[in-house]
Amino acid sequence: MGIFSRLSDIVNSNINSILDKAEDPEKIIRMVIQEMEDTLVEVRSSAAKAIADQKDVERRLKKLSHAQNEWERKAELAISKGRDDLAKGALVEKAKVADMVAHLEEEVAQLVEALGNNEQDVIKLEGKLREARAKKATLQARHKTASAKVRVKKNLYDGRIQEAFDRFDKIDQRLDRVEAEAEAMDLGKGQTIAEEIEGLVVDEAIETELEALKAKSAAAANENKKPASKKKAASK
Repeated sequence: MGIFSRLSDIVNSNINSILDKAEDPEKIIRMVIQEMEDTLVEVRSSAAKAIADQKDVERRLKKLSHAQNEWERKAELAISKGRDDLAKGALVEKAKVADMVAHLEEEVAQLVEALGNNEQDVIKLEGKLREARAKKATLQARHKTASAKVRVKKNLYDGRIQEAFDRFDKIDQRLDRVEAEAEAMDLGKGQTIAEEIEGLVVDEAIETELEALKAKSAAAANENKKPASKKKAASK
């Protein structure tokens, strides 16, 4: 397949249609992008060669145009000298040069037309390449998202996670039994004799302090009930 035939196939291809038929879209899009990039390099290289050829032909045309003028000048010179035979020969050479010029001008026209078409194809190919790269980015993003979802789903439904929670439940049950045993050991236990005696001592001290406060309060109340004269006499 020639380069321009391959270029035409790529430009006219439908990327979405290609991907719909692919078993591995990411792999296919990478191959398509690689093919486009390689083709673009080849097309630009071929275009550069065509431009160089065009310039070479144009230089030759310039020389041939000068040669035509030169043969015409020689023909005029021969006529002026009465040498029609030489003038005729110069005109024959000029005609040959004119044929070469016509041929080269046709070649230049073809090159110009081909380069124009080639430029349009390159523009289309670059557009297709941008489309393919965007599609690749979309596929990669979708693949990344889908892979993340799969990992999450696997983790959610992974039996090992359930086993871990079952172990937590067993640990909770074990701790409940230990705590219950600790509480059961305190059941039915009363105060010791020493604790009871200590309680009595504390109670007795509180009772003594309470009685003292009552006596003090009563004395203060009696003092307030005495007549004022008695309070003055008592003060004297």
